[in-house]
Amino acid sequence: MSQERIIQVERDILSKNDGFAAENRAYFAANGIFALNFVSSPGSGKTSLLVRTISDLRERLAIGVVEGDQQTSNDAARIRETGAPAIQVNTGKGCHLDAHMVGHAVEELAPAKNSVLFIENVGNLVCPAAFDLGEAHKVVLLSVTEGEDKPLKYPDMFAAADLMILNKADLLPHLYFDVGACIANALRVNPRLQTLVVSARTGEGMPAFYSWLEANAAMAVTRALAKAG
Repeated sequence: MSQERIIQVERDILSKNDGFAAENRAYFAANGIFALNFVSSPGSGKTSLLVRTISDLRERLAIGVVEGDQQTSNDAARIRETGAPAIQVNTGKGCHLDAHMVGHAVEELAPAKNSVLFIENVGNLVCPAAFDLGEAHKVVLLSVTEGEDKPLKYPDMFAAADLMILNKADLLPHLYFDVGACIANALRVNPRLQTLVVSARTGEGMPAFYSWLEANAAMAVTRALAKAG
């Protein structure tokens, strides 16, 4: 296949995906649902972060989860143990969720109005960057075990994100990891990127994430009410 043909196919795929993403976004907006697309490399702690968040906020927010993995339903089972509803999407050989998959999962999940929807994408810092799912924000998770240069190695993902969460801060005393350098690298790629340093295991830094989450979720509800008239 020629380079020109490859580019044409990619454009067709992304165009179809963007159409489904627009439908998802309209549904979320009409129902006051604040949707976040969590992306990271494998092992950064996405599921642990979501479990901690749901456990801490379940009395304050209605939360549903769409889980993306190539195989198994392990992560969805962990989410359901918190009491939150979760739908597992297995992509097989696919390296990311797309908007059509998420739309079908949301139909089955039927999230409550004025709720929060967490979409945990397949662990991959390349493919998910190009696929809009209809979310309000991409949240990129990076752990302190991965190296300060990850934002420079995978710039498209960090450029597409609105928030970077640096996880596993409890391990910093045991590692040679420069938090300042990591954040500086991320801001080189995306100067508007917000950053938080947390530990999903100990809870360090999590209140700042909860404040960000609740403030934005409240704004989504306000916009939905205003639109409804």
